[in-house]
Amino acid sequence: MIERIVIIDNADPVSFYGVNNSNMQLIRNLFPKLRVAARGSVIKVIGDDHETADFEKKVKELEAYCARYNKLTEEVILDVVKGDKPREMKSDDVIIYGINGKPISARTPNQQKMVECITSNDLTFALGPAGTGKTYVAIALAVRMLKNREVKKIILSRPAVEAGEKLGFLPGDMKDKIDPYLQPLYDALEDMIPAMKLKEYMETKVIQIAPLAFMRGRTLNDAVIVLDEAQNTTTHQIKMFLTRMGMNAKMIVTGDVTQIDLPRSVNSGLVQALKILRDIPGIGRVEFGKKDIVRHQLVQRIVEAYQAYDDAAAKSKDAKDTKES
Repeated sequence: MIERIVIIDNADPVSFYGVNNSNMQLIRNLFPKLRVAARGSVIKVIGDDHETADFEKKVKELEAYCARYNKLTEEVILDVVKGDKPREMKSDDVIIYGINGKPISARTPNQQKMVECITSNDLTFALGPAGTGKTYVAIALAVRMLKNREVKKIILSRPAVEAGEKLGFLPGDMKDKIDPYLQPLYDALEDMIPAMKLKEYMETKVIQIAPLAFMRGRTLNDAVIVLDEAQNTTTHQIKMFLTRMGMNAKMIVTGDVTQIDLPRSVNSGLVQALKILRDIPGIGRVEFGKKDIVRHQLVQRIVEAYQAYDDAAAKSKDAKDTKES
């Protein structure tokens, strides 16, 4: 009789063990000659050398499946333990599998173009109106690269600029103060990474969410760095951000130049950067339009209505200026 210890360090333990430990109970039943005890990410198994070795091999296969799909079902457990190949989930154009095995994939041609652009370039600008999935796709790709061990960390940033409201002084420590600005990034991460695993990543700094102001002086190696709402950066801020890129790093910059919340006297760093870097090789650029909006159908109509209003206002101003001259 020997004791083996199996560590579940890639998959989320909650997804692996199942609701009320149902998956673990099934695994125990399939290995009746072994004594199995599971706690946290550690599984202890006692029994014959050959049987415990087979148990470890099967559990590691199940862990790999769970890590990939964020889901483990009774059917998959039975297939793996019997020695059959587990049935693959549909993976055409899937970027990653989110919570409960939800496939996250490009939903429009421009989202697919963004995936290809980020794959082939170290710096990519993704531009377009609200609801086109720029940030969501960027974070999905970052999570995929982390899971595939292509990078060691993900760094997500946003300029702390209010959308037309003055919130005043916010209570709490630095994290409490910046969290309201970064909530959209948390929302995307919570869709893609199980809660316990996400908490672990945050605590160990594998995933870092930081305000733009704290980027100065850093060199970001082996990382995916996402800058969201870049239209609200100043010219100095975006230059500082772009020059943080280190070795084996990818940068994704998202923004909507029609939603600039900076004071009128301050120029958008994103607008300037797009002009300056237009002809630089190795920089990708994807532009989304109204047809790429994947939120509620009313969002597309709202964007179109505001654009029509702005176009009419611009024509009226031009006509007035021409008449006065």
